[in-house]
Amino acid sequence: MNSGEERTVRAGRRTITVHRPGKVLFPDDGWTKADLVDYYRCVAPFMLPHLRGRPLMLERCPDGVAGQRFMQKDTPDHYPDWIRRVTVPKEGGKVTHTVCDSTAALLFLADQACVTLHRWQSRDRDVDRPDRLVFDLDPPPATAGRSPQDEFEPVREAARLLRGLFDDLRLPSAVMTTGSRGLHVIVPLDGRAGFEEAHGFSKEAAEALARAHPAKLTTAMRKKDRGDRLYLDVQRNAYAQTSVAPCTVRARPGAPVAVPISWDQLEDPALHARHWTIEDAVQQVRGRPWAGLPSRGRALGPARRRLRDRRG
Repeated sequence: MNSGEERTVRAGRRTITVHRPGKVLFPDDGWTKADLVDYYRCVAPFMLPHLRGRPLMLERCPDGVAGQRFMQKDTPDHYPDWIRRVTVPKEGGKVTHTVCDSTAALLFLADQACVTLHRWQSRDRDVDRPDRLVFDLDPPPATAGRSPQDEFEPVREAARLLRGLFDDLRLPSAVMTTGSRGLHVIVPLDGRAGFEEAHGFSKEAAEALARAHPAKLTTAMRKKDRGDRLYLDVQRNAYAQTSVAPCTVRARPGAPVAVPISWDQLEDPALHARHWTIEDAVQQVRGRPWAGLPSRGRALGPARRRLRDRRG
């Protein structure tokens, strides 16, 4: 296919023009912009519930993942009027983020070479109140150079420990591969607490777990203080911070995907952070691995009291 051709894709009532569909975005693997569009079209029914209403930061790779890339917060003026926006305050001003509420919007972003979508933890109806917590788990330095599966073992163990803590606190939790190096453990909230309260709770929870397992886990911000322990990163729970959206493609060789998994799947010894790609991720998410999550998140107040009671 000539990369200079155009292709149209129907999405609901809209027709999206894909420019240069044959342009190779993943040169090591041959995946093209058309492949990216096709993937996002297939995964849209499962991905959109995790995107609707959320301000986005977009990772764009106009020259492919081997070329220059940039993070886009402000929505460009040339985006069509039917692409929703939300304007939010930031230090010293404001920023107008893109919101992806439809398959058409998702395919338009793919045509713009938006490979990875990073989402806020809150929605536009109340951007100051998150409806989920994210605990970001990456392998510790001691695993550098190991196979993906061996590198993944400390991450797997940390996720299990987090789940156990949240079970004790009577909070539901879910897990997903990041498509990069580790896992995200996600806790749905009822959206009543502000970012300061939510971030504070996530920090307390991480510190409690690190105290219980001081040889394996740490909350030390400075890398030199962590040693070979896994860092429990809760910084994505602060205002205006983002995390990769479930089902999003990562701008890495192989086109890996951030994929929701069940807690049972976490025990698969073959599992690692880049286990699924655009070639097979749709099949995984069609199995609805998060089907057991409640439709509404929980309040933080009771969980905080239980956490503090644990300390005595």
